[in-house]
Amino acid sequence: MSNVNGVLVIDKPAGMTSHDCVARIRRLYGTKKVGHTGTLDPDVTGVLPICVGHATRLVEYLQELPKRYDVVMRLGSTTTTEDASGEVVEQAGVDAAWITTERIQALFESFLGEMEQVPPMFSAVKVNGKRLYDLAREGTVIERQARKVTLYELTLHKISVDGDTVDVAFTCTCSKGTYMRTLCVDLGRALGYPAHMKLLRRIKSGPFQEQEAIPLQQIEEQAASGEDISRHLVSIPQAISFLPSFQVKPERIKAVRNGLATALPGVTAEEGSLICLFAGEDLLGIHRVCRGDKGLFAKPEKVFPAEV
Repeated sequence: MSNVNGVLVIDKPAGMTSHDCVARIRRLYGTKKVGHTGTLDPDVTGVLPICVGHATRLVEYLQELPKRYDVVMRLGSTTTTEDASGEVVEQAGVDAAWITTERIQALFESFLGEMEQVPPMFSAVKVNGKRLYDLAREGTVIERQARKVTLYELTLHKISVDGDTVDVAFTCTCSKGTYMRTLCVDLGRALGYPAHMKLLRRIKSGPFQEQEAIPLQQIEEQAASGEDISRHLVSIPQAISFLPSFQVKPERIKAVRNGLATALPGVTAEEGSLICLFAGEDLLGIHRVCRGDKGLFAKPEKVFPAEV
């Protein structure tokens, strides 16, 4: 399969790393130019957009977008990994009568906005060239630098009692780099109980939602039966349709394709923001809005070939 370009939105199964998924897509589409837009842990399922061909140039933009997760937090125990895969290190019986809808909703409200979060030891963050999870498996615990993340929305779905533990199911919309495992631990601590993340599923990544995600196994079965799996690729223009666009005048098309800046008459975009330049339906490139003596102009960041 040649000249395939676009974003494949897969529903990642449990038991696979994001890198495993990328490797399989490379084989299926016959290209090395494949990259994902945000790591999911092996046990986590859900939306994983994978960029193929020229769409790999979109990774840096797509991975910066907010994510949405369905989460189940278990109150009553915490683990070495902050999720259900680790060994229990602390337990405490939970007074279920105290975990009310009103109390949880008030807690969620207090967590919204920008906050600092320390990455868990069992994470893919690199410190001095080594992944934290590699250090953790060696029994090494090091100090991690807190990161600023943003919680945009926390919505409670259900509170369930299971013996001495309580499960809290909720949805979280957050910025890139937010660890749901650590959020569960922090929420539990605020409630006065040890906690960990019992289940996690990503239901949205940037503009891509779970309704359009295709199970990886389904794509592999279709490829094995000779079906055209390129039809599953979201086109590059469609994948970045969340960005504003500008139609380039015919006399400026060649200059833009050659990587030159061009004026943006009539555009009111914020300086420093991104804008897509088009010639009709043809994407010319992704540009940065800059201000000059004569007003706003587009400075190229990514210029795309004509076939895109």
